[in-house]
Formats: sequence, structure tokens, C-alpha cells
Amino acid sequence: MVTLVVTIGKGSQDLYSQKLAEKLDVPKIYSAIYQRNAELFNIPFLCRSAVKVTWDDWRFIRMLNRENSVIHLPNHHLGRYGVFLRVPYIITVHDLIRYFDLKGHGTFIHRPNLRDKLYLSLDYKGVKKAARIIAVSQTTKDDLIKHLGIPEERISVVYEGVDHQLFKPTSRRFTERRFTDYPYLLFVGSEHPRKNFAGLLKAFSRLKSERRFKNLKLVKVGKAGGSEAEFRKHTLQVINELEISADIIFTDYVAEEELPVYYSNAKCFILPSFYEGFGFPPLEAMACGCPVIVSNRSSLPEIAGEAAIQVGPNDIEGIATAIRGVLTYQELRKSLINKGFKRAARFTWEHTAEQTLQVYCEVTEDLRARVKEPKQTIFNRGPDCPKKSDVSY
Repeated sequence: MVTLVVTIGKGSQDLYSQKLAEKLDVPKIYSAIYQRNAELFNIPFLCRSAVKVTWDDWRFIRMLNRENSVIHLPNHHLGRYGVFLRVPYIITVHDLIRYFDLKGHGTFIHRPNLRDKLYLSLDYKGVKKAARIIAVSQTTKDDLIKHLGIPEERISVVYEGVDHQLFKPTSRRFTERRFTDYPYLLFVGSEHPRKNFAGLLKAFSRLKSERRFKNLKLVKVGKAGGSEAEFRKHTLQVINELEISADIIFTDYVAEEELPVYYSNAKCFILPSFYEGFGFPPLEAMACGCPVIVSNRSSLPEIAGEAAIQVGPNDIEGIATAIRGVLTYQELRKSLINKGFKRAARFTWEHTAEQTLQVYCEVTEDLRARVKEPKQTIFNRGPDCPKKSDVSY
């Protein structure tokens, strides 16, 4: 039997656990502990919040250790608890972004302070200790092997899904004038350095120098990022330097059920990231009939395939040229839309849940084989294990 920890929150990693919870008939523990931790990056060791969170951490660990089952931790930042678990556990790794910041391989989000370094080190120690690791892309699996030295056979790739009941073309229109009067490009995500929003702004600025694009806007959906760094301040500096402030629209957080309206009405969606462990927005955009441009880095080529235009994230003129092509050539636009529908249809939460259940079964069978008492409750099968399925991506 496997118990799934479901994290309460609005982030992409929370979404993953919540969608799995809807599809899997297994015991579940609901907790807001990950959302709370995500809000506490860059705080000092000795402060009231740090002391309180330590007490909450130990209560969470004790609760998990009382479970008479294998635990599924749905993201790698819960690895810090796995280090202290006596029960076996499975952990999902979405990316190694914070690991790269921790090891000084670049600044993908923010360089961690002393407290963050301790907790992040525990996260990846917990990843290494897991009975099985679920990686959300082959790229993430390769990173785990290369950077953490984890044996390939302990890692299962299970792609995340798209909610096709929600993400589909919609005829709904915006009521706000700023969205209805002008054509717009769309970016969905934070303003972390890894997202390369600054690169998109520079490419957009080049387009705005052409008379035919004088009415074009760039809509940015999503919060700037956590309070650990002044992400929005840096974005505004770039915008002011480029003198395009009148053409950038910030919406900040948008509820998931409203996102299809933004995708469906956009002329093009662009995600020029330096690093993504998976990346929901390109697939969501495709499912809504929006042409997509992505960078040719990390998992984006793997996820988007030939259904998106791929460009180098440092190639500002290349990004501008790709956008210009989508806006100008209708045949290219139609081709991307048709390919996008087919590509997005391959990624479903039903597939994700089915393959996750296969991992559960493999882990419990393996653990049962290792103990002398095969009927121990912790290793009971639980739900019926599905037959192996070959899902083509």
C-alpha cells in the first residue's frame, strides 16, 4: 500500500499532487507544509518563523512515521523529511533548479543563504535515500544520474499531464478593454532568471520597432516570484531601459480555470527558458489552439517535440524572428496549431496516474521480496496493479 502526500497550494508542484489525488484510489495525507516552506526562502536561521517551522517539520515527520505504508512524497523539496523517515518512500523530482543554485552552477532562481543551503542539502540527501524516484521528464532523469549519481534503475520517468476538460479552445472573451483592443503575445510563469523573461522582452522590443506591430502587446501571467529576491524590480528595469512599458501588461496570479481564455485569445505563446524540468504552459497553450515557441534547452524540446518552434534562449533575434513568422505566415500558424493539438493530446493525467500506480506496484513488490514476512501490512498491494502500458510521447 502507498499513501500519497497531497500538498495544498497553487504552484505547479502542488498541482501535480492534486491531479494525482483525483485519479488515484489510494490513501492520502493533505498538508500545506510545502507551500509554507516555499514562502520562507532566504530567511535567517534565528528568527521567529524559522523556529516555528522547525517545530512544524518535526510534527510532520512524526505523522508520516506513524503511517503503516510506503509514502509518496510528491516533490523533491519534501526530501528533507524523507531523511528522517523510518518507513520506505517514493519521491517525485520535478527538476534540479535549486540544486544548481546550491552548487553554484549559475543563478537559476536565487543563490541560497546558509539556512537554505542546509535545507536544500537535506532535500537532495532525501532524494538519494528514496526507494524509488519518479522523474517528470527524461531530462530530469538524466540530471539525477549525472549530478546526484543515482543509479538509472532507481528512476522511473512519468510525464505530467494536461487537464483536457479545462484546457481547450474557448470562445470566451475578455471584458477588460486592455485585452480586447489589441493583439497580444503571451508568457505564463515567474520572473526567475531561468525563465528568461528578460530575453523575451528584448525580442519583443525589436518587433515593436516595426510599424506593422505598433499595436502588439505582451501579456505576462503569473507572480514575479517569491520574496527571496526583487524579481519584479529587475523586470521593470529591463522594461524601462527598452522603453516598452506602455506595451507590457502584468496580470500576476490568474486562477487555473481562467487560463484557457488567455491562451485561446493570444497570437502566440513563448517560453524561452534556460531550464525547465517539465513545463506545463507550452502544452496548455497547445491544447487551447495557441501557436507555441520554446527554447531549445533542457526538457522543452522533449515535451514540445516538433509541435513548437525551438529557438536558442540567448538568440534574441532568433526569438524575434520566430514570433514574426507566427504573426505573419498563416500557414505556419495553422501548422503549429494542428501539431499542437496532437502533441498535447498525448499528455493526460489518466496516463500519469496509471504509470504512477505501476511504480507503486513495482516498489511494493520489490519491498515484499526483500522481507521474510511477505504479509506485512506495509507491503500490501492495495489497489489492483494495472498491466504495463506503452504510452507514446
